[in-house]
This record gives sequence, C-alpha cells and structure tokens, in this order.
Amino acid sequence: MSKMIYLDHAATTRTLPEVAAAMEPYQDIYYGNPSTIYEFGEKSREAIEYARRVIAKTIRARPEEIYFTSGGTESDNWALKEAVHLYERVNHGKKGHILTTPVEHHAILNSCEELKQMGCGISYLHVDQSGRALLADAENAISEHEDVCLISVMYANNEIGTIEPVDELGRMAKKRQVLFHTDAVQAYGHLPINVQRDNIDMLSASAHKFGGPKGVGFLYIRKEINLPAFVHGGAQESNRRAGTENVPGIVGMGKAAELAHKRMRMESRKIRYLRDCLAYRILQEIEDVVMTGSRRYRLANNASFCFKGITGEAAAILLDTQGICVSSGSACSTGSLEDSHVLTAIGIESEWAQGAIRITLGAENTKEEMDYVAEKIKMVVKDMRGH
Repeated sequence: MSKMIYLDHAATTRTLPEVAAAMEPYQDIYYGNPSTIYEFGEKSREAIEYARRVIAKTIRARPEEIYFTSGGTESDNWALKEAVHLYERVNHGKKGHILTTPVEHHAILNSCEELKQMGCGISYLHVDQSGRALLADAENAISEHEDVCLISVMYANNEIGTIEPVDELGRMAKKRQVLFHTDAVQAYGHLPINVQRDNIDMLSASAHKFGGPKGVGFLYIRKEINLPAFVHGGAQESNRRAGTENVPGIVGMGKAAELAHKRMRMESRKIRYLRDCLAYRILQEIEDVVMTGSRRYRLANNASFCFKGITGEAAAILLDTQGICVSSGSACSTGSLEDSHVLTAIGIESEWAQGAIRITLGAENTKEEMDYVAEKIKMVVKDMRGH
C-alpha cells in the first residue's frame, strides 16, 4: 500500500474541502475588519455571528454564550484562571480550590500548577483503571474543602479515549453550587453534547479536532456566570476576549461544526466498526498486549494499546516507514522516555507504559487499511522483540 494511512486524528484532522471553500471568500474578498462601522466590515461581522449561532445550536447553548478563542489551550486557561479570579473577587480575596483529575490534558494540569503557585488549592480526583473519575471521591473532596470554586474534568480523554461521567459530575456541581468546566476538545464534533442537560457551566473546544482549521476554538460560558475577561484590549467578544477576530478561522469552524453534527451518527458507526476490527486482530494475533481505557465508555475512533517489551516511540517511527501515522504514549524529556501521565494514573506499569501506541481513526479510513495496519503492527512488534 503506497499511500499514507493517517491514524492520528486525536492530534489533528484534515481541514475538510467544504470548510476550506467556506473560508476562502473571507481571506481575499470579504476581508474587512469586523469591528468597523462600514458595510464591508459588516460582512465579516455577520459571518462571525452566523458561526456563533451554528455552534451554539450544536450544544444547546445561546449564541451569546459562545466566545471565540485561538483553540482549546486558550479556552482551558481562560476557564480555570478566571474562575479562580471570579471566586477571589466575590470572596474578598480568598483563594479558591479546584478539583480536577490526573488524566487531564496538560493545558489543564499546567494551568493548575500555575494557580497552585499563586495560592489556589488543587485536588486531583482518583480515577479507576479505565480512567474514569470516581464520583465518591468528588463528593468527598467537595465536602472536605469548603472553598471549592471549580470542578474541571475532561469530556473524553485524548490518550485512551475514555468518556468521563460528565452528566453526573455536572449534577453534583450544580447541587453543591460549584462551577463545572469540561475540556471537550476530543469530544466536540464526535459526541452529542447538551450543556443544559449536563449542567455544564463552561466548555472548551478546538476546530482542528473535527475537520476545521488550526488556531481557532471556542469557550462556552453560561450566561449567568460573570467570568472576567482573559485578554484585554478592544471590545471584541463582548469585552471578554480582545483582539481582531480570526474571521476565516471562525467561519471554517462554524462550517466544520455544522458538517460534524450532520454526519456524526453515520460516521461514528462506521469508525467504531473499523476500530473494533483492528482492535480484535491486534488483541488476538499479538501476545503481551493490552487495550487501555474503557471498553464501554469510549470514543468511537480511539484504539490505544500497550505492548510489553517495546517502546511506543520507536514503534511509531518504524510504522511511519511503512506509511502509517500513529502516536506513541510516551514523551521524550532530557534524553529519556517518560511514561504517559495518563497511563501512570490508571496503574499501568512502566514496562507496559513504555510500549504505548495510540491509534485514532477518521471517516476516510477503510477496512483494507485496517488489515494492512494490523499486519504491519504485528511485523514491527515481532521485529522489536527480536522473535
């Protein structure tokens, strides 16, 4: 098979042709600044507001609750840091406390570490062996810390695909009058989301994870929450996020959101079938391999494995020579491989965690590709084990 087989959709997706076509006029025809008062700029402003309405509808929110950002990382930073500032402002400078999990994206974990340095309390909820947050632990933590100002738990994990009990956490947060934020970067566009049903106060998403362009995302903020501005300067985004809007990016994200939600059910069914075919072959035909994450509560496109006796990074490089793009679960730091923080949190021993490979499928993948990939993974693992 000569063409490249792309299986790293959790890292980024291809910008869909329909999305690129929707963006093009706003790069060279309707390029006016949306903050201007003349009609030429109004074209850009109307395009932004249309995208805002489309995105709001996909999560059962109001348009005025959608704020455009540069992506999921900015949205996460805004949600956490300004929730803490809001709590301090309301409570006359008293420092708040955040509840999160050890399996979050580093945009959350590193933000929490920075807030900790500033005097904010941080508690990490335990997760089970599939990576799902333990609800009893959350209940106990809220009871133990009277200054809890925010619960932030991701909607679905970027490494192992586990879907968190967001509905129950949201219900718990509402009952205890605590703000609830979810990093939905991996989930939005792939799972149906209803912020009203799940009592979500803030939600982060990023366009390039569901067929949109890179460098644009959004933060949903429930209207009743007076979250402070994160970027100061102009009056854009209702005075909460200054800076000239990325009009082509926002238009593209709106189009990608529209397409993703229209195709979601059909594509999820197809992708899940392909994922299961690949996983079955790997688990049946290769020794000393485990599939990580939840089998029941899992993103349809995610197949993550740990192979004993190999290193995932080296395996990913070897698979690349065969035209296959996958991700490893380890990160190179100061010349040595460090185990994934997610795999460590769910109790995977280092000799297994070092051999982590994440495979994430897209709608364009085929059964023929899955068979080819299964054979090549068998070959690479066998060669690396020396037998």
